[in-house]
Amino acid sequence: MDLLNTLVDKGLRREPPTREEALAVLATSDDELLDVVAAAGKVRRHWFGRRVKLNYLVNLKSGLCPEDCSYCSQRLGSKAEILKYTWLKPDEASAAAAAGVSGGAKRVCLVASGRGPTDRDVDRVSETIKAIKEQNESVEVCACLGLLSDGQAERLREAGADAYNHNLNTSESTYGDITTTHTYADRVDTVQKAHAAGLSACSGLIAGMGESDEDLVDVVFSLRELDPDSVPVNFLIPFEGTPLAKEWNLTPQRCLRILAMTRFVCPDVEVRIAGGREVHLRTMQPLALHLANSIFLGDYLTSEGQAGRADLEMIADAGFEVEGTDQVTLPEHRATAGGGCGSHEGGGACGSAPVTEAPVNEPRTDLVAVRRRGAGTDLAPNA
Repeated sequence: MDLLNTLVDKGLRREPPTREEALAVLATSDDELLDVVAAAGKVRRHWFGRRVKLNYLVNLKSGLCPEDCSYCSQRLGSKAEILKYTWLKPDEASAAAAAGVSGGAKRVCLVASGRGPTDRDVDRVSETIKAIKEQNESVEVCACLGLLSDGQAERLREAGADAYNHNLNTSESTYGDITTTHTYADRVDTVQKAHAAGLSACSGLIAGMGESDEDLVDVVFSLRELDPDSVPVNFLIPFEGTPLAKEWNLTPQRCLRILAMTRFVCPDVEVRIAGGREVHLRTMQPLALHLANSIFLGDYLTSEGQAGRADLEMIADAGFEVEGTDQVTLPEHRATAGGGCGSHEGGGACGSAPVTEAPVNEPRTDLVAVRRRGAGTDLAPNA
């Protein structure tokens, strides 16, 4: 297919596709799916080999968020029966992080619900970062605390944070349809603050909220313009008790096309399969490893994920290897460009047979398991 040959050539040169080419990837048929995966896989292997970076989430503060993001089980007015607890103490968070590191995670992501941190919250998270680094000096720490005020990103960097996550989630034109308590511009501003402070920027999207192909292409091109080091691709987990509980718009095939399009637009960036992969990719998760070079290990913020051991077995069975702490995640030209994700040397920047499945719009609520273990509970975490 001429389109795929063109996209591979562009990806190897770090040249972005046109919007029309990106849209064409999303419009390919199921008969062409394996060709799409193979083409994007060439780009992925060129820049990242067969390495898979493992990341581990620690939910520092769960639920009771004042923001109204429609996709979120922790949102204002959510009736989802999730775990709710206030800030973990630094030693509790450090113990949770250690479980992920022992399971193979190279990066620990510290997340807290809320609009954004107060200065006291930044102090609290700074203490947690130091506690984690004392236990394992080589681990990367990414903070995800919401909208940042002036000076907060710098303070997190001084405390030892390597990266900051704040997702754009969807296109600017549709952002107001999913959130009203803050704006798309607010999110862009926080990513830029992280960049300016020397933190490795991590920013991604959520697919499956009823958006169009044009929306998906818009947000991925916007992410490329922001130039984050890592782009997590989330697939909506339709929690009962949230406004998007009935949005079951994804098939495994569509998820793979979205990941492939993201890889073509962001060829040399860490593309991470994030929340919802078990729910929507299901048994086709191994194919996604040919597109993304990073996943979350174990559970998510408020939902349970695939068992950590199963993640490791999947990676090995698919012919990939877990990226070690001594390996640099990003290609050399990005690793020497500045930033501070901790993955960089010297601390620098950072035609198929029919598949039997549930109809697209039929809810698969059996696949959404609320997290009941790990941080905020007395049960061992999944790592």
